[in-house]
Amino acid sequence: MTATISTAASDPAPREARRAGSGPRLRAARRRGGAGRPRRSVLLTVLTGLVLLYSLAPLLWLAISATKTQAGLARSTGLWFDSDFALWDNITQTFTYDDGVFTRWLLNTLLYVVLGAGGATFLAVLGGYALAKFDFPGRRAVFAVVIGAVAVPGTALAVPTFLMFSTMGLTNTPWAVIIPSLISPFGLYLMWVFAGEAIPTELLEAARMDGASEIRVFFQVALPLLAPGIVTVSLFTMVATWNNYFLPLIMIKDPDWYPLTLGLNSWNAQAATAGGQPVFNLVITGSLLTIVPLIAAFLMLQKYWQSGLAAGSVKE
Repeated sequence: MTATISTAASDPAPREARRAGSGPRLRAARRRGGAGRPRRSVLLTVLTGLVLLYSLAPLLWLAISATKTQAGLARSTGLWFDSDFALWDNITQTFTYDDGVFTRWLLNTLLYVVLGAGGATFLAVLGGYALAKFDFPGRRAVFAVVIGAVAVPGTALAVPTFLMFSTMGLTNTPWAVIIPSLISPFGLYLMWVFAGEAIPTELLEAARMDGASEIRVFFQVALPLLAPGIVTVSLFTMVATWNNYFLPLIMIKDPDWYPLTLGLNSWNAQAATAGGQPVFNLVITGSLLTIVPLIAAFLMLQKYWQSGLAAGSVKE
């Protein structure tokens, strides 16, 4: 041991390495921040700022315009406040105008989201888990069908769906919006990928060897591991159902079953009808109230849906 230490101490190579390590080249690298830190790109920062500005400008216009009266919208610029701050009056009028029909539209939208988006999430979780963890004949064919369904836009299926529901007598009812919302090919694909990466097969086999049934394995072992993916799929389906406009437009004619999207559009169309009263301030305020629940949901569940989107992107 003594000989080894004395040999290392008398060897000039380590001293030369220390001198080289403390030279100007290493000090310059330390001043630049080191190799472990991410490199900064001015072009990428500028592009990100432009995208952020492009995304926030409509929200800023909406928030500012919601503080104006009907007359104030015409006499002021879009991105600055009017002399009369009427946000609270606009909110009150939005909920009381036309016998408070805005509240009915809000409850209809919540009904469509809870039953439609909630059911779509539940079916996507069951289907994604089964496709990821069970091997059965025709699994590749199912994969091809799911991918093909993701590529088909919803507007292409609107007319066939209307004809089918019209034959069954379900048009102009809430079921005409809820039942098509139960199918989410993208949610099924996302849960398929997430379940394959998040649930170890060995854990399921251990639970089965301990005598657990398949239902118990799913609810007590697999479901807690699928929480980030469930939140991600539920957010996607909730936003799609909440903002759904074209499907209710062709399915529902009774204003009592309008969602918020159709209801606000009917208020907006009043200015173009003979004798109609323009209520653009209420349309803008209602639009602002409509997006508040979505923003709150994304902010509260941010950490879950970010991890759900990142699942499966990198394999060890």
